[in-house]
Amino acid sequence: MGEVTLIGVDTPKPVFTLHGVDGSGGCVLRRELRRGQVEGFFAGLAPLEVALEACGGSHHWGRRLSALGQRVRLIPPQYVKPYVKRGQENDRRDAAAIAEAAQRPEMSVVAVKSAEAQAGLMLLKVRELLVKQRTQAVNALRGPAAGFGLVAAQGTGKVAALLVAVASDPGVPDAAKALLALLARQIEHLDEQVKALDDQLLALHKGNDLSRLLAGVPGIGPLTAVGPALTVDPAQFRSGRHSAAYLGLTPQQNSTGGKTRLGGISKPGNTRLRTLLVVGASAVIRHAKPGRRQAESPTGAWLLGLLARKPKKLAAVALANKMARIVWASRLRRAGAMMSRGEAYRHRPAPVPVPA
Repeated sequence: MGEVTLIGVDTPKPVFTLHGVDGSGGCVLRRELRRGQVEGFFAGLAPLEVALEACGGSHHWGRRLSALGQRVRLIPPQYVKPYVKRGQENDRRDAAAIAEAAQRPEMSVVAVKSAEAQAGLMLLKVRELLVKQRTQAVNALRGPAAGFGLVAAQGTGKVAALLVAVASDPGVPDAAKALLALLARQIEHLDEQVKALDDQLLALHKGNDLSRLLAGVPGIGPLTAVGPALTVDPAQFRSGRHSAAYLGLTPQQNSTGGKTRLGGISKPGNTRLRTLLVVGASAVIRHAKPGRRQAESPTGAWLLGLLARKPKKLAAVALANKMARIVWASRLRRAGAMMSRGEAYRHRPAPVPVPA
């Protein structure tokens, strides 16, 4: 029996399943541990590689095991799935698949997040949830009001005018008015909660040097800048293209026989950050007009040329791809490697063509 060099751990259950392999890839350890036994078990081992699936609790265990001297790798679940034997899942086969995936030489991994980064990410998630609930409440208010012939423009700012119309309309029964007022109070409460979270996010943004640097890129505001500043490790990307591919801003390929066939964007990675980048790119496009300062930069000239040939939505995704590369790419010298080197975004005018 060889010496254990790598252990795959299946973590989501109260009982953790371990699958250890030696240097040749042969199985030399199969064991199940209760949650409270895990740290004691790894504390008694010499430093080795520990692989886990990237999930909600894996970052916690990544930090705990790293503190014990173990080398932790978090592997995305979609990369582990192909290594489950015959597609038959159980805890032992899952642990074996994790160990098998971790042995691949070019396997992508997820960086272990710090507790502070997870707290900041949680702030973004809670805000997103409250905004979604507020939208649902507004729709629940607008729908019944339309049933009584009262229609208002879209947006939370139009709710007050709709409530005034409901209160003054004698055709709306008192029972309906009371229920609509209840929804209005819920919307007001959610508005206050979202505003409080916005204040926390702004304070977090102002207190983070990297987040302030990222906000200097056109189309990136505090809400977009906080996420990558807290949760993304620039060292995991070899180039700007890799960072854009991580966010799903590159086209899916179905190429063979020397023929390149590109489809829509692949959409893996961080959905929230990708959405914010596309929204920010759309805002830039809305103000992209010849003669403005933005149009004088190389990016602005490229964008105007793209808008002349392509639809705005396609241009927004292309610009979001470029924004991701400006932020992360260590090899794009024009805008600086902001996350890698801590450089601020530099607006440069487009080169003036030399007369022939």
